[in-house]
Amino acid sequence: MRTNPATTDLEWTELDQRAVDTARALAADTVEHARDGHPGTAMSLAPAAYLLFQRLMRHDPADAGWIGRDRFVLSNGHACLTLYIQLFLAGYGVELDDLKAFRRWGSRTPGHPEHGHTVGVETTTGPLGQGIANAVGMAMAARFERGLFDPEAPSGTSPFDHTIWAIVSDGDMEEGISAEASSLAGHQRLGNLVVLYDDNHISCEGDTATALSEDVLKRYEAYGWHVQRVEQAADGDIDVHALYAALTAARDETGRPSIIAARTVIGWPAPHARNTKEAHGRPLGADEIAATKRVLGLDPDRHFHVEDAVLAHTREAVARGRAAHAAWDRRLDEWRAAHTARAAEFDRVTAGELPLGWEKKVPVFRAGDTIAPRTASGATLRALAEVLPELWGGSADLAGSNHTTIDELSSFLPAGNPLPGADPYGRTVHFGVREHAMASAMNGVALHGNTRMYGGTFLVFSDYMRPAVRLAALMKLPVTYVWTHDSVGIGEDGPTHQPVEHLAALRAIPGLNVVRPADANETAIAWREIVRRHGTAPAPHGLALAGEDLPTYELNEEAARGGYVLREAEGGAPEVILIATGSEVRLAVEARERLQATGVPARAVSMPSVEWFEEQDRAYRDAVLPPSVTARVAVEAGVRLTWKEYVGPEGRIVSLEHFGASADGETLFREFGFTGEAVEAAAREALAARRR
Repeated sequence: MRTNPATTDLEWTELDQRAVDTARALAADTVEHARDGHPGTAMSLAPAAYLLFQRLMRHDPADAGWIGRDRFVLSNGHACLTLYIQLFLAGYGVELDDLKAFRRWGSRTPGHPEHGHTVGVETTTGPLGQGIANAVGMAMAARFERGLFDPEAPSGTSPFDHTIWAIVSDGDMEEGISAEASSLAGHQRLGNLVVLYDDNHISCEGDTATALSEDVLKRYEAYGWHVQRVEQAADGDIDVHALYAALTAARDETGRPSIIAARTVIGWPAPHARNTKEAHGRPLGADEIAATKRVLGLDPDRHFHVEDAVLAHTREAVARGRAAHAAWDRRLDEWRAAHTARAAEFDRVTAGELPLGWEKKVPVFRAGDTIAPRTASGATLRALAEVLPELWGGSADLAGSNHTTIDELSSFLPAGNPLPGADPYGRTVHFGVREHAMASAMNGVALHGNTRMYGGTFLVFSDYMRPAVRLAALMKLPVTYVWTHDSVGIGEDGPTHQPVEHLAALRAIPGLNVVRPADANETAIAWREIVRRHGTAPAPHGLALAGEDLPTYELNEEAARGGYVLREAEGGAPEVILIATGSEVRLAVEARERLQATGVPARAVSMPSVEWFEEQDRAYRDAVLPPSVTARVAVEAGVRLTWKEYVGPEGRIVSLEHFGASADGETLFREFGFTGEAVEAAAREALAARRR
């Protein structure tokens, strides 16, 4: 481990120091003006953030979406002013009025960074640990993207080479997801990832000695990371020369990820508030801010003050960014000339377009055959992979069960890994038993852009993924979760592995589309629709796939609308409608046949996606579920929460309101009342209720 690396050729001028001091004063003023927020970290980290945005990162403030840019992740999102102030100084469009509107309705400076809301914010952070895992995903995506378009180029020479920078906190280090993601990064030897650990020893409850005593750098060394420590300067502030040297060394270490622990004093240089928990999450107060400004040599009576010379100096980042962008464009043009076919593919991918005729690759399964939706999903994935080279993904150590392997001889693993098929640019990702990190890394992949990512596990283990799934929905990220073994039908593994409340809980997340296909053809259509929506209506999708063999029905394109009439009533208008998802659709079909046999016209509706169905216009929804037909039954092997609004007061729900048991799936369905007879009985109850 290196401590305070040798001083480099960093030129640090008086204007640079005044810019940092200004950033510190702005952080204090902004929180005081808002009467809420976290000033201390933004103050102490000002030199580090300044070094990144003004000296080290390749970025263009005039084009925040430039493909060739480095990425920056502020994992400790509560310290968002660290980022907002640098966006202001560098010329991203954040201005002083935005800082004055901090945490207010409609402002561009919300209480935590939000992707898509503020230009220059690469990801939404706040829940600790998510940011560093996003950064790991971005680093993975950068490597895969390079493999798509420029795999032969020597390291550092490709226009697709760039660095992922992240700042993390003590809190990030304590969250379990950071351990999962950092272990994965070390295993993958992601040399394009640099993490700065703000080792300030303060959390909401005070000194971190209350909860943290491990040697974080030794832990990261064990993960396989390159580790360095930067001690404070003699006055207690960040040693900018030592930190610059460490960051430069980390950037140049391309064989493994790097972490730098920088000992800082939160709230520096506030004379009384520094190194206190109060500096973490409270305004400093007018007197303390005035005292701080005196320490910094600033006028204590001026607020939100930025000298013209300071702003002109920091806004030189715009010209540097423009020059870096132009140089990159020239390199890209040279690459285009040498790789015309890849350039055409690059243009297609960056435009979000799909290859001509790609849909023809989606398989159609023969009606009457029995096949598990998870098996059909695997077949569809492999077929799509033939025409979508940007499609990649894997599983949290359940690939054989999830059917998520595109190519067994192409594993995304670093050079030197001894396993057969190991390839730094491989398409099959082995996430290991790290569901939470998998989901968050998938978010990072999607945020990075230019690829399509999926990840699989059992539906019950979506619980481990939920915080990252929620953020994917919040950011509208086009990631796909392959959740198999979607009900008590999983059988003998018992209630620990049998999802009961999961479908309803996942549907409760705004913006997440849950798709539970009834058969192989619905599964194929679901994949086709998810691929189509990637560029037109980006959102996360969760495929809930049965593990057991199910009957295959005739292909019906209406499945892409989320709900459709699978079996129409015969002998007149429907008197009762049976609504089902997934493996329970067969029970609805059986119950319909039993009702029809006794002269009751019954309609069976398959509803693979409630969210897709709700997107349809009222005319279509009423055609599938006529308001005049109030005798309805919903059947799903999970809790009933989703279905009350669909069946109404006269309807009935065949659901599971308790945990499962260890037995074969057929026995469990029978014992828990999931049979055609039970659905028929519920339909007759609904009919009787309607008559009453």
